[in-house]
Amino acid sequence: MEKKKIMIVDDDARNIFALKATLKSKGFDCIACTGASEALEILRTEQLVDAVLIDMMMPEMDGYEAIPLIKELDTRQSVPVIAVTAQAMVGDREKCFEAGADDYISKPIDVDKLLRILSAI
Repeated sequence: MEKKKIMIVDDDARNIFALKATLKSKGFDCIACTGASEALEILRTEQLVDAVLIDMMMPEMDGYEAIPLIKELDTRQSVPVIAVTAQAMVGDREKCFEAGADDYISKPIDVDKLLRILSAI
């Protein structure tokens, strides 16, 4: 079976490092982007991406702005986008779904929950 490729979009290199190490140890391939603009550039290509984990709070373009743009890409409409955020206040989850996220996970990331979400792709 081919490894699933996960795109990690986060402006914090420590988060990318931790997520990448965790996912690779569980058999996933990863692509990392430090911003939503970079992620969109890659997603406009033919690069295989099975799911996107996107931080919702980033400078320049945050996840709330980026998710609708990802979902507008004809070749990416079926790619699951999972919102990752430290914002875990009442209403934040709903705000992520309103932006178009397919799922939501809060920081610090519960690895078991993340793996359950990714097992559906």
